[in-house]
Amino acid sequence: MQRTTGLTARQNAYDRLRDLVLTDPSVQGTFLNEVDLVERFGLSRTPIREALIMLASDGLVELITHRGAYVRPSDDRSIRETMEMRTLIELEAARQILASGRAPVRVMSDLLEEQARLDVSPETLPDFISIDQKFHAAMVDAPGNRVMSDFYTRLRVMHVRFGISATWTSPRRPAEVLEEHTRILDALKAGDADAAEAAIRHHIERTQCLLLDDVR
Repeated sequence: MQRTTGLTARQNAYDRLRDLVLTDPSVQGTFLNEVDLVERFGLSRTPIREALIMLASDGLVELITHRGAYVRPSDDRSIRETMEMRTLIELEAARQILASGRAPVRVMSDLLEEQARLDVSPETLPDFISIDQKFHAAMVDAPGNRVMSDFYTRLRVMHVRFGISATWTSPRRPAEVLEEHTRILDALKAGDADAAEAAIRHHIERTQCLLLDDVR
């Protein structure tokens, strides 16, 4: 089999493996084997190995000698800590944009409409989560605080993984997400800081509860 090599192959391997780890709940708690991945993706062993090292650096897998790359399941602590930081950042972003009158209402409205039009299925679930991330990132990026945005971006890897898991856990979750996003957006449109805080807290707490129920 002709296999791609070099930097392009490494990036290709990284992108595909990262997508696998983030979007397929069935790989959590399993080992990813280099030989199996070579055959699965049609890439040579070197870029696969390099991609696994990159994923380990991201905290998405743990490299264990003679075993492979272990995809550690989400645990109670990682869920709580990630959601706690997400709540702090989103509440601060909402406070700043409401105080300055710079709420990105049009962008968030367009994303919400796009998300609502999506026919959610196992195949389109990553797209649903991707739009979800853009919706929240639009709010966090709006104050123009680069440090806050950069930190939120680093959290986004876990957001995606948690979002996929929560939606798989509850088939009703996509419809609930749309309702919760609508409440957040309505509060921002109205300039109601208390309502925005309540809506953001409810949205994140609901996701956290689903995730914690799943790992217990």
